[in-house]
Amino acid sequence: MAISLSVVVLLAVILVILMRGGHMKAGPAIVAVLFGFFLASSSIGPEVNEFLQSVNKTIASISP
Repeated sequence: MAISLSVVVLLAVILVILMRGGHMKAGPAIVAVLFGFFLASSSIGPEVNEFLQSVNKTIASISP
């Protein structure tokens, strides 16, 4: 839970930075958020979560 929450916060910060910097407008940002929301609730959501957890474990094992 803590890992997924920190990833959500990180992605939210990146999204805000992109919007404030003018690299992404509000419309595409809303579409990106809605896409992520519906992707998470779809049947592929658990597989995406499992993949991200395996990437997280791999990165954690590389760090000293």
